[in-house]
Amino acid sequence: MPVSAADLALAHALADAAGAAIRPYFRAEHGLEIKADASPVTLADTAAEAAMRRLLAAEAPRDGIIGEEEGASEGASGRHWVLDPIDGTRAFIAGRPIFGTLIALVDGGFPVLGIIDQPILKERWVGVAGRTTEFNGRPAATRRCRALADALLATTSPALFADDELHAFEHLDAAVRSTVLGGDCYNYACLASGHLDIVVESGLKLHDFAALVPVVEGAGGVMCDWAGDPLHAGSRGDVIAAGDAARIEDILEALACRGH
Repeated sequence: MPVSAADLALAHALADAAGAAIRPYFRAEHGLEIKADASPVTLADTAAEAAMRRLLAAEAPRDGIIGEEEGASEGASGRHWVLDPIDGTRAFIAGRPIFGTLIALVDGGFPVLGIIDQPILKERWVGVAGRTTEFNGRPAATRRCRALADALLATTSPALFADDELHAFEHLDAAVRSTVLGGDCYNYACLASGHLDIVVESGLKLHDFAALVPVVEGAGGVMCDWAGDPLHAGSRGDVIAAGDAARIEDILEALACRGH
């Protein structure tokens, strides 16, 4: 089912609701706790997801919801809204405005709509399958990259890779011009706007990557897993984003040394 004008309006409303819940906690008392998986969660995370769920219950009661903080609830439509209220909670608690709210609509297992919203800087990237990505209402575009040696690579942290994945990443790191660390979802937004060339990560969950796919691909880039396959609801969570599709084979070749 194509993304409708009502779907897009609802996605914007979800981002607005999340931002309104997050902003009062930024650089203020945020009630930090550590979850069972050792990841941080704050009052802003829980308040933002709760606000989005209330809106979805009112506006799209037949759709399922998959959220980072409250888990999954099945609907009757076959579609799911995938929510990550704060992707980059560590940046949020450090007072760094490079986190984002991620909102995706997944239909048939594939992301068809995605929003990356930075509520402090008031930056919003919106991607819809088959359409041009927009950044604050204007077209966004990735940049061309003539060779891997010219590329600017980003990842959140090498510490998040397993040993064999780290070995592969280091091989790619040695092949590019420079590497930027930190950034979470903001890296993909910067790639969609032509400021980065490659983002590589692993261990991501659906709520971490679903919204990124329509944003990056609608800006002219490509996203896939480390085997080169398209990302979907059942993907393992090893992720490549490239601003220039011509560099994908080079990236896959560099990462192919994994475990060697």
